[in-house]
Amino acid sequence: MQTNPTHTSLVAVGDSFTEGMSDRLPDGSYRGWADLLAGRMAARTPGFRYANLAVRGKLIGQIVDEQVDTAAAMGADVITLVGGLNDTLRPKCDMGRVRGLLTEAVERLAPGCEQLVLMRSPGRRGPVLERFRPRMEALFACIDELAERHGAVVVDLYGAPSLGDPRLWDVDRLHLTAEGHRRVAEAVWQALGYEAEDPRWRTPLPAALPPGWAVRRAADLRFAQRHLLPWIGRRLTGRSSGDGLPAKRPELLPYEG
Repeated sequence: MQTNPTHTSLVAVGDSFTEGMSDRLPDGSYRGWADLLAGRMAARTPGFRYANLAVRGKLIGQIVDEQVDTAAAMGADVITLVGGLNDTLRPKCDMGRVRGLLTEAVERLAPGCEQLVLMRSPGRRGPVLERFRPRMEALFACIDELAERHGAVVVDLYGAPSLGDPRLWDVDRLHLTAEGHRRVAEAVWQALGYEAEDPRWRTPLPAALPPGWAVRRAADLRFAQRHLLPWIGRRLTGRSSGDGLPAKRPELLPYEG
């Protein structure tokens, strides 16, 4: 990996994690780690260009069908690909199909860029996701194999103690807070060979007393009403939170922050 490289363009491919939920800006839009990373890269390189094709709720098949060829054709220096985790959270998930589609995505993207970046997505500690961890870890094993085969960089967010802390996750328990996204941007920045701005991004937050039983139960009830039940409803009706939404930044254009 080149130290302190100069990249002129970045294309981000994926789902809500790459779109930037839940790093909400005052105007209601989302920022997220990919925007933060692009801002850092643009500060070093005049004329730096950035596209973000990510759309919330997308499965790996939709990412392959709707984003991959577009991203590959842009000829960017760096392409990031994060996908497949939404598939592992579905009640019925064919991991063989997920591996096949992820392989197809990597095989299309790797020849079209200077550096492909893959990620082992962060995992929040807690009982809700425990049943899905074997699928998640199977997905990450596939990512590691593909990276080795195609010369991609893997950013291991899953193994970072800091990103497992519930305090870095939004109330929906599926998306990182602004601080979580900042740490992810730092992780990718370092993985690309840039000098660390925050060497302690993996470091856990200071210990704090856990909230009391009543506070936890009230939070569980709000989570179920506002997030879990709507999520289940979309699964039962075959809908997605990203239905009808356009890509975040569909064209590879100069990034002005």
